[in-house]
Amino acid sequence: MANGSKGGAKGVKRGGKSAQSASGPSVSKPLLIGVGAVFAAVFAAFVFFTSGKPASTENIGGPFQLTAQTGQPVTDQDFLGRPFLVFFGYTHCPDICHTTLFEMSEILKAMGPDAKVGALFVTVDPERDTPEVLKDYLSNFDPRIIGVTGPRASIDPVLREYRIFSKRAPGKDEDYSVDHTTVVYLMDKNGRFVSPFNVSRRPAEAARELERYL
Repeated sequence: MANGSKGGAKGVKRGGKSAQSASGPSVSKPLLIGVGAVFAAVFAAFVFFTSGKPASTENIGGPFQLTAQTGQPVTDQDFLGRPFLVFFGYTHCPDICHTTLFEMSEILKAMGPDAKVGALFVTVDPERDTPEVLKDYLSNFDPRIIGVTGPRASIDPVLREYRIFSKRAPGKDEDYSVDHTTVVYLMDKNGRFVSPFNVSRRPAEAARELERYL
């Protein structure tokens, strides 16, 4: 969850994997399969408890009509023909949103300027995140990240489509925080959900995974 006032982006910790010695332990295939099954079960539970519906790739995503940081209208149709990442957050987020957008920027940079891949940042705080505020905020990140906002009546359906939990913290202070889901979604070039996407890894590794969907 993300709370608090605006803060700076954090860098990505990187480290190469050391070669395993001949006498060191090996990872068995059944173990890897088991880890994958656990991850799938955790994500299925996340979808169920945030949406009240069984987990299915057909339950993630959907159409939207919002406004970009440029003031221009943006719809889901604008992202068809290329894979894209989707992340929900807000500009007053203390750290996780900045960090995630920075990591997404590093991945896009690793893919090169000509890669046909997109990224979408949907605000969960449209009351404060106007197009002008989003434009200033996103100037710190890769220009391929499109920030979108709109009236609450337009944002809430998108939150439901993507199974995003979002709740403003109690209090009347204008410097309020918003608790929200921080998962990054990978959508394919047809706008269909593929899987949660791990951005907290080496950019080159994440870029190679994204290239599979070009």
